[in-house]
Amino acid sequence: MAYAIGPQLLEGCVLAVLSHGDAYGYILTQQVKARLEISESTLYPVLRRLQRDGLLKVYDRPYQGRNRRYYAITPVGRTQLERRRGEWAQFRDGVEELMKEEEGHG
Repeated sequence: MAYAIGPQLLEGCVLAVLSHGDAYGYILTQQVKARLEISESTLYPVLRRLQRDGLLKVYDRPYQGRNRRYYAITPVGRTQLERRRGEWAQFRDGVEELMKEEEGHG
């Protein structure tokens, strides 16, 4: 079963992947798709939004006669990632508490 992923959570996931190092578009989308059920077309608007908001920087690097577009997290993006990790932990803990089966009511 797939759960809907909100934009803030998806943005946090992209920032988390990029916190480990720069990546070009295809590799970045493959890393996210390996863990979440999303389409590639979903990620590119997220990348543009993160870039517009100053959380990512973008640069091109030549590869086999073509340019690859790389994405890198900015210092502002790292700060935002830490904030989103905290928000995620609170959300996750709340859901786990609600979903937990109470002893004796099993």
